[in-house]
Amino acid sequence: MKTILRNFISVLRRFKMATLLNILGLSIAFTAFMVIMMQVNYDYTFDSCQPQADAIFRLDKEYEGGLGSVVSRPFARAFTESSPHVKGGMIMTSWNSEVFYYVEHNGERQNYQDAITGVTSGVTRVFHFDMVEGNETALDQPETAIIPESMARRLFGNESAMGKRLMSVETGNTLYTISGVFKDFPRNSSMRNIIYRQISPKENYDAYGNNNYHFFFRLDDPANIEDVKENFKKNFDATLQFGKDFTWESGGLDLRLTPLPELHFLTNTSYDTMPKASRQTVRVLFAIAFIILLIAGINFTNFSTALTPMRIKSINTQKVLGSPDNVLRLSLLAEAVIVSVVAYLISLGMLFVASKSFIASLLDADMAFSAQSEIIVATAIISLVVGVLAGGYPAYYITSFPPALVLKGSFGLSSKGRVLRSTLVSIQFIASFILIIGAMFMYLQNHYMQNTPLGYDKDELIIIELNSKINKNLGVLESELKTFSGIEELACSEQVLSSHDYYMGWGRDYKDREISFQCIPVTPSFLHAMGIKVTEGRDFRPEDDLKDTGCYIFNEKARQTYDLELGDKINGDEIIGFMPDVKFASFRNEVSPMTFYVWGKYRWGDEGNKYYSAAYVRVKAGSDLRAAMKHVKTSLTKIDPVYPFKVSFYDEILQRTYVKELKISNLITLFSVIAIFISIVGVFGLVVFESEYRRREVAVRKVLGSSTSQILVMFNRGYLFILVICFLLAAPVGFYGVYRWLENFAYRTPMYWWVFLVSFVIVSVITFITVTFQNWQVANSNPVDSMKAE
Repeated sequence: MKTILRNFISVLRRFKMATLLNILGLSIAFTAFMVIMMQVNYDYTFDSCQPQADAIFRLDKEYEGGLGSVVSRPFARAFTESSPHVKGGMIMTSWNSEVFYYVEHNGERQNYQDAITGVTSGVTRVFHFDMVEGNETALDQPETAIIPESMARRLFGNESAMGKRLMSVETGNTLYTISGVFKDFPRNSSMRNIIYRQISPKENYDAYGNNNYHFFFRLDDPANIEDVKENFKKNFDATLQFGKDFTWESGGLDLRLTPLPELHFLTNTSYDTMPKASRQTVRVLFAIAFIILLIAGINFTNFSTALTPMRIKSINTQKVLGSPDNVLRLSLLAEAVIVSVVAYLISLGMLFVASKSFIASLLDADMAFSAQSEIIVATAIISLVVGVLAGGYPAYYITSFPPALVLKGSFGLSSKGRVLRSTLVSIQFIASFILIIGAMFMYLQNHYMQNTPLGYDKDELIIIELNSKINKNLGVLESELKTFSGIEELACSEQVLSSHDYYMGWGRDYKDREISFQCIPVTPSFLHAMGIKVTEGRDFRPEDDLKDTGCYIFNEKARQTYDLELGDKINGDEIIGFMPDVKFASFRNEVSPMTFYVWGKYRWGDEGNKYYSAAYVRVKAGSDLRAAMKHVKTSLTKIDPVYPFKVSFYDEILQRTYVKELKISNLITLFSVIAIFISIVGVFGLVVFESEYRRREVAVRKVLGSSTSQILVMFNRGYLFILVICFLLAAPVGFYGVYRWLENFAYRTPMYWWVFLVSFVIVSVITFITVTFQNWQVANSNPVDSMKAE
């Protein structure tokens, strides 16, 4: 071992640049591998915290064009009761909301705002909750809620949370009584660490037409799923209440029962609020992790081989003095393993730094060492394997030839040796081309989504998330806002435009058939404030808000799909106009039939019950947006000085809509740059190899009159040929991969030819700079000295 360490230190001293670059490349590769695998493991082990997760299913309604993840409460109840194989069922509200409340702790009142969702009591029987306080019956009583342990500690310190009350800031009444505390779920769980409140037993109990709930159930055995499904479809009388009131889609009862582990990758489902990932993207990330390791391993091999002409005298001397080949090989192999292990140890420091940097924001996974021990240990084992595999070939070949043959460097200049080294570096070039092509198209798609016209004016727009008190004082808010000269108009809607993939799905009778469309209720000023023009008919008017019936303005897609006509009525509500197909949802989905709708005096039959979740403040062009934002916040505080309003520019809303795509794009771009860097390190190693073996050739050329530039061109010409061949192989692979990824979007950037050209130019320029830089010294060296050395 002492001899091995002495040899390693000797190599490090003699070949500092080569060894340090080798260690740096390996360290970066191991770090990148661990970071990527954290995200890959996060996605592939999603919901693994649930025991027997494959026995938990969600019922989705399948219809033409995709899946709908919402059903009505009586429908869910009927399914739960349809088979003895169903051991429990529960419903969950399909919308995300927050509650503003206060608690009294240590004699003080403290305000909080947290996410909340409604569930029925069966949630603790379908999903596993590790209860710290309370038990699985915690939500059996009305107006109760369970909270995660971290929230309990935040609200009440070390005191018991049982029986504590969450109080309404607005009214002072009790919202919910805490009846249980559960241990926090891991990040990669469909069940989040939020407040779970009990849905009232009477809420929509018999409303088949109110499809606002996700429905989950647990089976005794997942193998019984098809029997349960067919039995339900056979015995459920769809011609009675269901056939009359089920307002999702006309047609037969077509269901999709999805196991919990598959929900994370189910991305074509409307109204699905579960965290999502693209299986294809996860596979791409896994491939990148493998490619980076492969590139680093190739570099390691090339570097070790490049040192052959510089170490040959030492090895030859040891062979002459009687050292067996096996001992020499073991020594060289041990040096390689030491380099790999040292690189791994350095990578742990890099990983720690990365966990405190912007890289952590690109991952959904927790980067803490304690949360990723399996990946860290696995990478340690991989580092040993990389050392053995990457060091094995050089150790064998350096010692496999007679001393005289090795001294001449015959293998280094042989066609077999050149082909092998060229093949290794070609793999790196191919990987670099593919990664650059993918990263550039991801950037272009994200740029396309954020900058393509949406069919309305998204600039100079401020968005406010409203509460009930502001809803009751919208007139006061509008008057207050308009005291600022730069504010032009106020409009409201029940959901923020272009912030979701799906909105409220309405099914209505029209000319003796059922039609379905997405609906966004708005105030009469909405279209004018958003710059949306009516193509036929008229815009909403203030008096529309005072009528006994509502009115619609449909998009052209709905008009063409259902042959809608101006002036017709749908369930008593008039079609007053049509508008262009604005991009009301994200670019992931094609424009579908949709409408803006003004309620009139009544919302769901109740007068004065209108509620809007978002307000749009139109700022005059050229006005000071920051000053306008400040005025908006001041105006809100005057009406409700306690509530923590969320106010943002509309561009920020759009960025949040595509946050997942932006994260993945940035992550792949980052590791593409890393892969290119490691590849260039590999090219450097190969150039070191070639320049050392070809010193005599260069000297002869210099003696015969070749200039420095001619010699540099000679070296670069060989790499140009390799680059062209690698590009021709990589371009079709990159095209196919990008094409498949873009299929995730209904609206996508064109497949620009120049992206492929740019990828070739980037890799080529960096390669030529590296080759020229390394060979400059050889090309300018004294040929006499080179001849003497040979």
